[in-house]
Amino acid sequence: MLKTLLLIISVLGVVSLLIYLITKKHPHKDFSELLARVKLWWGMVFIFILSTFVNPNISIISLAILSFFSLKEFFSMKKTRKNDRRIFIWAYLAIPIQFYWIFTNWYGMFIVFIPIYIFLFLPLARITAGGTKGFVKSVSMTHWGIMLMVFGLSHLAFYGKMNPEYGPNLLLYLVLLTQLTDVVQYMVSKTFGKRKVIPTANPNITIEGLITATIITVLVATLLAPHLTPLTLYFGAISGLLIAVTSFIGTMNISFVKRDLQVDDNGVSVSPKESFLSRIDSLSYTAPLFLHFLRYFFDWI
Repeated sequence: MLKTLLLIISVLGVVSLLIYLITKKHPHKDFSELLARVKLWWGMVFIFILSTFVNPNISIISLAILSFFSLKEFFSMKKTRKNDRRIFIWAYLAIPIQFYWIFTNWYGMFIVFIPIYIFLFLPLARITAGGTKGFVKSVSMTHWGIMLMVFGLSHLAFYGKMNPEYGPNLLLYLVLLTQLTDVVQYMVSKTFGKRKVIPTANPNITIEGLITATIITVLVATLLAPHLTPLTLYFGAISGLLIAVTSFIGTMNISFVKRDLQVDDNGVSVSPKESFLSRIDSLSYTAPLFLHFLRYFFDWI
């Protein structure tokens, strides 16, 4: 474990240095979103170290806090009414409850609490607040935000609980690959990319960047799998492809959200340097999908 951590820290150090040199070489280009993702890398590794050598519950608390600030940022983008305050409070209360199921390792309740129980009973908060105008929009957007910022991200905390032996390494594997595909996709698109995938939603992603990131992620996932996880080369390659594709979908999904809510990717309302959504967009998709991929094919998780 110690050798693995030293290797990862060394690789992150080299990558961070390369990114720093690139940003200095191209000062006219905006790399703020990329720098934010690098900070997330180091933050995740730091939490991983604390969880491994101090207390495994540190990661649960840290991810709960991350979910809170992500959901808070999502709500800050919405045009809300006075009647929405109560439903927001209920939404925030769902965070400690969701992470409590993780703490107790109750997978059954963890997996249905937000999709079913919050979905069914969250409207009561809006009903008791009175006023029918904007009811459907308020409830649907609030639950959608909880699904994305809380339910999706909370899967990150469940890896270690579901399998203390392999879980931490699988989580590290997931985060590294997700951030790798994001960074490669971003760097290639910024420096060499010509054909934008969906320019109206996210002008920072090109077809060249997407293809390059997918290939590199699959290769790295295949190479890392036998050393960092119990996965074979075959499942390592499939994992890399799954993470690369779903990371792209998550990034584009949040881009559409920000466009719809009139928040520019360059930070008209929310600065990318402080934006949680710009940092966790891909993880909100890769974390649950990779976990359920593992549960489907393997009985050790």
